[in-house]
Amino acid sequence: MAKSYVEFEVPKDVSDKALEAVRLAKQKGTIKKGINEVTKSIERNLASLVVLAGDVEPEEVVMHIPTLCKQKKIPLVYIPTKVEVGNAVGINVPCSAVAIEKAADGEATMKEVIAKLTGKTQESKQPSQAAEAQAPKKEQKPKKEKKAEEAGERKPAA
Repeated sequence: MAKSYVEFEVPKDVSDKALEAVRLAKQKGTIKKGINEVTKSIERNLASLVVLAGDVEPEEVVMHIPTLCKQKKIPLVYIPTKVEVGNAVGINVPCSAVAIEKAADGEATMKEVIAKLTGKTQESKQPSQAAEAQAPKKEQKPKKEKKAEEAGERKPAA
């Protein structure tokens, strides 16, 4: 039975990739495990990806995490069980939540998971960057002229 905080179902291949990203980030990167540490990581905008177990009891202890992730625009992946999350982190007890702060070796895997979650590919981001580079930039006036205009003064005629 799905919990009330689980907003969408994640395909098995995506959840496996997310757990792999956690394993890789654990080795050389930075991860935070546990609900309190994950919450702090999200609030401080340090988390790149949040992994949340889908079988947490009582539900109230993790219900705030999806909302925080939405507010901070941090990708969130639901994993079916706490045991899977705990094994990925490398601890012998179940773990409810994990935040990847620095992925190190797992960067490519983490980006792949994020792309699958958002439905965007890396190629779709490149044209927008190219359009920004081609867009003409606005000319900036020197600071003296800006101050003079703000004060209502006229520029001296040349």
